[in-house]
Amino acid sequence: MSSPEDSPLGKPAEYRDRYDPGLLFAIERAPQRAALGIGHALPFSGADLWTAYELSWLDARGKPEVAIARFRVPAGSPCIVESKSLKLYLNAFSQTPFDSAAAVKRTIAADLGRAFGVAVAVEVIGPRGFARLRLDELAGESIDDVAVEVRDYSPQPDLLAAVGPVVEEALVSQLFKSNCPVTGQPDWGAVQVRYRGPRIDRAGLLRYLVSFRQHAGFHEDCVERIFVDLRARCRTDKLTVYARFTRRGGIDINPFRSDWESAPEDAGRGARQ
Repeated sequence: MSSPEDSPLGKPAEYRDRYDPGLLFAIERAPQRAALGIGHALPFSGADLWTAYELSWLDARGKPEVAIARFRVPAGSPCIVESKSLKLYLNAFSQTPFDSAAAVKRTIAADLGRAFGVAVAVEVIGPRGFARLRLDELAGESIDDVAVEVRDYSPQPDLLAAVGPVVEEALVSQLFKSNCPVTGQPDWGAVQVRYRGPRIDRAGLLRYLVSFRQHAGFHEDCVERIFVDLRARCRTDKLTVYARFTRRGGIDINPFRSDWESAPEDAGRGARQ
């Protein structure tokens, strides 16, 4: 475990086709959280919900099997795993024989548990289960049609404001974009804000979310920054921030942070994922 600069991210990589748990690269959450003023006692709970669309291995006779995998990583885990390293790790299953999908699941769960530093729930879904993977969009009032002038493209928490009577509602934007902190590649996403508190100003929230457009940050860090800023600036009684990011490298990551509700068990996915 080291800094992102020491990872395989943004560097030419050999795609191995034999199982190798050493390909997983863990990064501590604590330094990024400390920069946001988050200490050991987290102001939220939640999970990072991963979907991996490129998983294949060989059965005992050498015939390929394919599956989609889903991982549920508790927000309290000491580490994240860099996504390219997870891609390389999963691709290394491709020429590796396993007795069953259950054996693949056990192997992945054990390896991810060591990398993230906490038990990770793993689901391996074969082709017969693909049809049940529902497509839906984040529920709530879209703020994307609000007419705003945008001049700032790095996070501007001062844009956030909440006034008036207490409301309970969900607001959604499809216009979120940030950048990978090492490669600079774009990360596209949709964000849902569910809260109870003084009514959040729509224009200010939209301008704030768009202000991440040139920000370099991992998915998990961006969502936690949004949570911390909203809680401080908008004086929410309860707050959830949930983002669904478009897949990159065959993997999407969907961080969920809340001070009042649990991450969904079957989250679905958006059309852009």
